[in-house]
Amino acid sequence: MIMHFASPYYLWLLTLLVPMIGYYVWRTLQGGAAIRISSVAGVVRAPKTVRYYLRHLPFALRAAAFALLVVALARPQDVEQNVRTNTEGIDIMLAIDVSGSMLARDFKPDRITAAKEVAGSFIADRYGDRIGLVAFAGEAFTQSPLTTDQSTLQTLLARIRSGLIEDGTAIGNGLATAINRLRESEAKSKVIILLTDGVNNRGEIAPVMAAEIAKEQGIRVYTIGVGSRGTAPTPAIDMFGNMTFVQAKVEIDEKTLQEIADATGGRYFRATDNEKLRAIYDEINRLEKSKVEVADFTTYTEEYLRWVLAALALLAAEFLIRTLILKRIP
Repeated sequence: MIMHFASPYYLWLLTLLVPMIGYYVWRTLQGGAAIRISSVAGVVRAPKTVRYYLRHLPFALRAAAFALLVVALARPQDVEQNVRTNTEGIDIMLAIDVSGSMLARDFKPDRITAAKEVAGSFIADRYGDRIGLVAFAGEAFTQSPLTTDQSTLQTLLARIRSGLIEDGTAIGNGLATAINRLRESEAKSKVIILLTDGVNNRGEIAPVMAAEIAKEQGIRVYTIGVGSRGTAPTPAIDMFGNMTFVQAKVEIDEKTLQEIADATGGRYFRATDNEKLRAIYDEINRLEKSKVEVADFTTYTEEYLRWVLAALALLAAEFLIRTLILKRIP
């Protein structure tokens, strides 16, 4: 809380304390009525009583009471500022291709690692959103359901790799699995970001059919085709059973990915290197903004009464001391 004065100009009255104190000191030095005595020796040796030590206290109490009343007149207030934030988050499922071709080295160090790094940065920027993760190759599985626990999600993202499941590219299954995770979502905005580097060649569900289901569920799908144009160093098994890399033609079913995006109100992007992939996620991040409402309100509590009561208490103490202890004999 912060102390605030509604009428601070009254505080200038505190400057009157200076002439008040000056007048009191001058009057004290002038002394009162005088009497003549033959010798002051007995007076000097006389013990000092309580009245002597308390002789200036009434004025001090009266001056303090005046200061407190001036502060009360300026209307002191306790100010409490409250900020209420209401975030309407988005539910987002990331569907990432983990087929063997994602080890191709046209990205640095390879497609799957680049995709994980950029997806991790995307997750870190989506404060307040629920995000889930689906991995797919010849089949699909949920690596993480929708969650706001970014730390756990980042750990699970780091664990996905090529070779976890049967090889192939089941785009329809990957999309359907992500849709199923969003089916029970009550968020006003539901999004799937599907990343793949190939052509649908496995799975029981056709990609376009999965897109129609997403459309019915009100889910926007952003599709990303990953791979350079022409050829790329692609993993292959040599005659000795060892993995090697050969130049192979990059084949991405851009037509199907475009159809999925168009059917659901999303967009299709083509990433040919790390920088373009990062730029694509940044653009999706801008397109899908969470709705944040910030209500800022201030509460004022009047505090003048305690200052008035304190001043009255000092005046009462001054009156009692003056009448009971420092009472003068007429």
